[in-house]
Amino acid sequence: MSKLLVAMLRSTGVTLEVFTLTLLFSLPLALVIMFGRMSKVKVIAKVVDVFLLVIRGTPLMLQLIFVYFAPPTLFHVGLGRFTAAIVAMVINYAAYFAEIYRGGILSIPVGQYEAAKVLGFTKVQTFMRIIMPQVIKRILPAMGNEVITLVKDTALVQVLGVAELFHVAQTQSGRLVSVMPLFLAGVFYFIMNWGVSKFFDVAEKKLDYYK
Repeated sequence: MSKLLVAMLRSTGVTLEVFTLTLLFSLPLALVIMFGRMSKVKVIAKVVDVFLLVIRGTPLMLQLIFVYFAPPTLFHVGLGRFTAAIVAMVINYAAYFAEIYRGGILSIPVGQYEAAKVLGFTKVQTFMRIIMPQVIKRILPAMGNEVITLVKDTALVQVLGVAELFHVAQTQSGRLVSVMPLFLAGVFYFIMNWGVSKFFDVAEKKLDYYK
């Protein structure tokens, strides 16, 4: 039992690493994609729109397989399993986060931009001081749901042979002929998602307090 717990905890570390790196890179990348989607240059907006359509319209598992197997075939340069998993996860979640950002910005009344302009704010000041704080508050529930989904989607990287939590749970379950490893994996996922849920609950309360 102790060996099982050690193996599960070690694989949970890999899961948390995938989760953290995906968030770390996808959140800022989503801003770039959002600005491209909202660009007044039609060519840029159209290219980004097609990109979003492809990413959001195809399964994440297929994207993981493509990112790992396509580069060696097309460019004769391959990515490691873990690196390919992170790249695919980042691109996928950046696309979804970008649309959440865009929805939040579009929900801000145009009058606030006009009022900021009258007060002498630059576009950057308007965005950072007036628009962004409101957008963050409005998108928190949607972001929370997406981050919780990310915790569970980390299990998909097993398709590339990355030894994350679910991959190890399946392996141990087959080795021990027991569902206990799968049950433990479910408990670990629940705890991680509980932590994410609590974080967003606290963040929403803090924003309400400073409203």
